[in-house]
Amino acid sequence: MLSKNTVKKTIEKLPDLFSIDELIEQLIFIEKVEEGLTQSIEENVISNEDVKTIIGKWSS
Repeated sequence: MLSKNTVKKTIEKLPDLFSIDELIEQLIFIEKVEEGLTQSIEENVISNEDVKTIIGKWSS
């Protein structure tokens, strides 16, 4: 979830003229990065070895 402060900062970084799509794209990106950081801190991640095993199964 994004804070008002994060949204304000994002809007301030955009040019004076921008499309709503550009704003939404930036907000989605920031939300996904924050979500990933939270998952990392909570150690809710998959190791590289596990990913390789999963991908290897797709190739079989």
